[in-house]
Amino acid sequence: MNNAPRQTLTAPIRRIRFVYVALFFCFWTSAIGLRLVWLQVVRHSDFVERAAKQQQRTFEVAPRRGVLYDRNLKELAMTVLVDSIYAVPSELGENRENTAQILAKIVHADPHDNFTSEPQMFARFNASRNFAWVARRVDAETATRVRELNLKGVYFQKEFKRFYPNNDLAAQVLGYVGTDDTGLGGLERQFDDEMHGTPGHMLTALDAKRHVYGSEESQPMPGENLVLTIDANIQYMAERALDAQVEKMKAQHGTVVVQDPHTGHILALAVSPRFNPNDQRHMDASVLKNLAVSDVYEPGSTFKLATYAAAIDGAGVQPTDIVDCEGGALTMYGRTLHDDKSDGHLGRVTVQYALERSSDVGAAKMALKLGNQKFYDYIRGFGFGDRSGIELPSETRGLLRKPKKWDATSILSLAIGQEIGVTPVQLVTMVSTIANGGVYMPPHILLQSTDQMKGDPRLQPVAFRPANQLPAQLPDGAHRVIKELTSAKMRSMMQGIVVEGTGKRAALNGYSAGGKTGTAQKVDPVTHTYSHTKLVASFAGFAPVSNPAISVAVVIDTPTVGTRYGSETSAPVFAEVAQQVLEYLGVPHDQPLKTKSQQQMMLAKNNVEVDDSLADNGANLEQMFAQINELPADDPLRAQSDAAATPAVPAPKATATSNSKSSKLMSLLPAKVVAAFQSGSESTPVLQSAAVASPQVVPAMQSKPNGGVVVDASHRVQVPSFEGLPLRVVVEKAGSLGLRVQPAGSGLAKEQAPAPGTTVPAGTEIVVRFAR
Repeated sequence: MNNAPRQTLTAPIRRIRFVYVALFFCFWTSAIGLRLVWLQVVRHSDFVERAAKQQQRTFEVAPRRGVLYDRNLKELAMTVLVDSIYAVPSELGENRENTAQILAKIVHADPHDNFTSEPQMFARFNASRNFAWVARRVDAETATRVRELNLKGVYFQKEFKRFYPNNDLAAQVLGYVGTDDTGLGGLERQFDDEMHGTPGHMLTALDAKRHVYGSEESQPMPGENLVLTIDANIQYMAERALDAQVEKMKAQHGTVVVQDPHTGHILALAVSPRFNPNDQRHMDASVLKNLAVSDVYEPGSTFKLATYAAAIDGAGVQPTDIVDCEGGALTMYGRTLHDDKSDGHLGRVTVQYALERSSDVGAAKMALKLGNQKFYDYIRGFGFGDRSGIELPSETRGLLRKPKKWDATSILSLAIGQEIGVTPVQLVTMVSTIANGGVYMPPHILLQSTDQMKGDPRLQPVAFRPANQLPAQLPDGAHRVIKELTSAKMRSMMQGIVVEGTGKRAALNGYSAGGKTGTAQKVDPVTHTYSHTKLVASFAGFAPVSNPAISVAVVIDTPTVGTRYGSETSAPVFAEVAQQVLEYLGVPHDQPLKTKSQQQMMLAKNNVEVDDSLADNGANLEQMFAQINELPADDPLRAQSDAAATPAVPAPKATATSNSKSSKLMSLLPAKVVAAFQSGSESTPVLQSAAVASPQVVPAMQSKPNGGVVVDASHRVQVPSFEGLPLRVVVEKAGSLGLRVQPAGSGLAKEQAPAPGTTVPAGTEIVVRFAR
């Protein structure tokens, strides 16, 4: 059987198959081409970035923060290199928990430091693959112990650490820095931009096994160095004398300011108690504020110096003129002003005698000779009611109402230092104005800013040498307040206060001195009346009298031992500080030196005399408090008032009587604001850096008087996700839940521990790493 012949393909069929094959290859080629265009053109930058992340690691190289020197170029704050420990969790593998346990036993030395605890460390290891801090800025011993373990995936990185060689010396002036080397207080905060410097970057290349095989580094630019007007030795003398007296008198706190009257330079600014900026974990938040510039108090009798100086200069009053003190009582517009009973109900006495005995009636009559507007102009001329411009953060301008807002008897109150709020720096500058011949010299604490380091021949110390005249060219803000003759008369009268009046305990050995005591009643935050048990004792003076070398102001808040007057509490501090400083400076003696027995006899004769009237003389405190509303928005007193506008506890319902003027003012002045007037309790300072500002406390947490926080562990919240958020938003979001934030780095949030969704007690500190 023959098979049929095989049919051959026709030409059309061959062409169709060729077309199909060609179309397939064209489609395949086009698809590959489009894919290549998508990968190499459209997604090029994305893959380059991903490759860089896998093959490179970029570190920000922190710059060296500027050094703070005293005027003799002694380091007050400096930066040292220390080791920080970090881990690469992907290299730890399954040993993360065991590694965290081993490391925590070494680096977790402080039970209050949750950051280095084992649970926190393990949470950070689980939250990231490429980077997690173990501990930052550890000491050399801890770093050595960790190195000896030779743990896989654990590395070291050099970081700068701020170091204060003298521990708490001038702590409130210098301030302190946070974990990210950002200034958070004092000069560290005021000049943070200048001192921080410009960071550099280090680019490290990695192979497939994550081994480093090359790096490229851009050097950081160090910050500027600041030379201060402070003399570290004088600062130490002031702090030692102040600390001893605050402890002896069981006072709430105290302040001493030493100034060069001819330049306005601050030689020492001491606040007690202080904190150690090297030990931030144990700092008490209640002592962070610089009371010399941020808080105000009623100066009391020390303000009479401005009253008498204005009367002599502007009303032609002479120290030998007779003033009728009317037996210690002056009635005007239904208000009676009383002298203290210990003054012996003064009658017709000389103006100088009235000042020596601190007569309130005598001071009031001096102010009445001037009139409201003229008296106000002199007060402003002495620098009250305005910021001095000192290079410190959070300076308040104080409280001083314009004459059109005075009531009929406000001039009587102002004459004796009531209805006005001043700072210790304003007080010492007023004394310096009288001492230097009558020219107001703005106070300064910064001598110069420079990029030169100690040892550079271009940077030389500027040791303080007392001058006997003002500089040839006055600085900005300097102006004449009283005539030179008026200044000479006031210096003589102030010497009489120390020799014959209420300031006998301020007398020096071998030096003449002049000054004025003051005992101001503190304000009751509830009744807006003066307290008869809580006082502010002060003394302001200078030495020597004929050629003043230094001015000193001493303010001690709420002494509880002894008579608590300025003559007993503050004048001895002035005597100790001024004596030591004058001897240290080598100022020639202008009086014969006394033997120890002569000094003891002199002290025995110098019985304590009352230096101010403690009777409520009817000052209008409501109007003084209302002045807070007219302060600038950035004034610390106004800031505290605004921050406390929303009460933490629901206020009681208004009644018919709650609409009174007093009630309205009380709603504007919670206890924290009244504390700015040196009320009975210390207020917690407001840290104005979002990076470390404590969040608002929710009801599950209670604030302690010393600034600490008690956490209620029974109240728990869920940790939110902060990824991709800026620092300010992270702080606000955490604060709304009652959580605290420990930031690391800068930029946007990349990692956090505990991880999002974790349930923790309110008040827990969340560690958030930021990167750009």
